[in-house]
Amino acid sequence: MKYLVIYCLLSLVFWSCKDQSKANETISSKLKETSIDTLSTFQEKANYKTRLKEDSTFIAKGFDFPVGKPNANGYYNAQKFKENNHLGDDWNGLGGGNSDLGDPIYSIANGYISEAKDYKGGWGNVIRIVHFYNNKFYESLYAHCDSMLVSPNQFIKKGEQIATIGNCNGTYYAHLHLEIRNDVDLDIGDGYSTDTTGYLNPTDFIKKNRN
Repeated sequence: MKYLVIYCLLSLVFWSCKDQSKANETISSKLKETSIDTLSTFQEKANYKTRLKEDSTFIAKGFDFPVGKPNANGYYNAQKFKENNHLGDDWNGLGGGNSDLGDPIYSIANGYISEAKDYKGGWGNVIRIVHFYNNKFYESLYAHCDSMLVSPNQFIKKGEQIATIGNCNGTYYAHLHLEIRNDVDLDIGDGYSTDTTGYLNPTDFIKKNRN
């Protein structure tokens, strides 16, 4: 009887250790996969500027308007750059109100999608695209989107649809808030400021840089 009890105890210890070993292997495997995914994402983000510079497929060759492509046909600039300390342009459909809700939004130039996320609050869904043009980096920002049709860390061509016009869950009448920045490392910001450092007049920039 004494030996039977000892045998049972040893068996329990053995199988317990074996199960723990399997669990550790599973955890280790998952951590390894996560590390690989994280490294891959990090490398992609680190390399996108190089790819934008060196691959002519992704270099911006000129800019178009983000709605009513290529010339903003059927839209008007309801709140211009610097008007009321505005840091961008607000594009509305000629019909006013929510008449343009769900209309397509297009990338203004070739580039790299650095961000596509819901910022909540007054921003809603925002897409940010980095462009390499005339040996300089620029960023275009598209806010209040109803739906986003692209994902971060992918390359995009000028004129490809990236989203639809939204109203930030009813916060505003539907419109597109467009910003163009010559500093691609700025945070999201507030959309309004007396300091326009790093921001460009979107309409002027696009008109001067067509192709």
